[in-house]
Amino acid sequence: MKSKVAVGSGKWVNSAAEPLLLQNGGGAGDLPLAEAKESLLMVYLSTAIAVSGSFEFGSCYAFFGSILTVGAMIGAITSGRIADFFGRKGAMRISAAFCIIGWLSVLLAKNALMLYFGRFASGYGIGVLSYVVPVFIAEIAPKNLRGGLTTLNQLLICVGGSAAFILGAFVTWRKLVLLGLVPCLVLIFGLCWVPESPRWLAKVGRHIEFNISLQKLHGKEADISQEAAEILEYIETLEKLPKARVLDLFQRRYIRSVIVGVGLMVFQQIGGINGIGFYASETFVAAGFSSGKLGTILCGFIQLPITVLGAFLMDRSGRRALLIVSASGTCFGTFMAGASFFLKGQGILLQWVPMLALIGILVYISAFSIGMGAVPWVIMSEIFPINIKATGGSLVTLVNWFGSWLVSYSFNFLMDWSRAGTFFIYAAANAATVLFVAMIVPETKGKTLEEINESMNSRK
Repeated sequence: MKSKVAVGSGKWVNSAAEPLLLQNGGGAGDLPLAEAKESLLMVYLSTAIAVSGSFEFGSCYAFFGSILTVGAMIGAITSGRIADFFGRKGAMRISAAFCIIGWLSVLLAKNALMLYFGRFASGYGIGVLSYVVPVFIAEIAPKNLRGGLTTLNQLLICVGGSAAFILGAFVTWRKLVLLGLVPCLVLIFGLCWVPESPRWLAKVGRHIEFNISLQKLHGKEADISQEAAEILEYIETLEKLPKARVLDLFQRRYIRSVIVGVGLMVFQQIGGINGIGFYASETFVAAGFSSGKLGTILCGFIQLPITVLGAFLMDRSGRRALLIVSASGTCFGTFMAGASFFLKGQGILLQWVPMLALIGILVYISAFSIGMGAVPWVIMSEIFPINIKATGGSLVTLVNWFGSWLVSYSFNFLMDWSRAGTFFIYAAANAATVLFVAMIVPETKGKTLEEINESMNSRK
């Protein structure tokens, strides 16, 4: 039976007659340049508010360790369900509330138990944020800007972490708590001025609010009829399927999305980022520097501009190209660092060992920042159909946090075993990443979420 839906300014569109996958994506793409820019203001504002959560993520991660990761893994498990039940905005508000409780517990702590509770609460909050922020941005952004805007998630994580490290050198840790509270408050109050994800509103049947949200995101003069029909028809198709369970992820129609999402997070972590990042200072000292300050400062300085460059290239060169270049660079960087420790162990070219290790790690951090840091999160937010996005996204986020804990926990043990061997293992993992991306990962640049889901799920 053909159904009709209200879209735009009261128009009725025969949704069954509209093609499921459209070439233009509707909305702002059909407007003159000046009106198109005006229509994107709400998208930019919504993204700016959402990435306050990313800044919070970075500042927490730099400030805390260990038990925060445990809280984040639990947050990852529940993130999808929370985002589906309370909405994307509701999930971000809940996350910010947990982070505020965590920071205040740390600020007012009188004993170790309150400190542990505060770390755990903040960890839970950023575990949910790590899923919902990129998903929200991907669901509101036009296809030609989605990659770059979603990459802002990773950029603000870097900014938050860098701000925590820099300010931590000048203020007490209790004063540093204020750094974590500010983005939480920006997120909670800023969300009052931005619309909810129209795709989530359509999924839960709130069609009037769906139209209002989509119109706000594209501008009052934009014709949203085609895009609204596309989204609603796709949701209608998905609603005919049984409610998704964890085991449903391994059905043939979804398994490729799972392999891509989980695989990218596994390779992101086993390439060594959290071990190398957390223990960079100690690694530079082990290579022969008297202090690790110079190396860590250089790592911080190069990370931000290269992440910005990655965001600029995301919707131009494509996801796959960035991943392959990035993974190739991380492979080369870890191989150089491994070679420096091998030379030191053999007593060869000792005067060059510190510089070779420094260059290797700087190459690694630069290469990671341009692609492997952000692109897996972008692709995670794109590849799962909305009916299993909660389950699939939670699984992928949990794998990421578990990998983060495992790599950071094992790094010192590996370095005690063999410093050169540790970096050669990471180099091999990064080389395997190149093969995985080349053989398995699809290109999602320039496609609507519905187009991506259709192409992913139609492959047998």
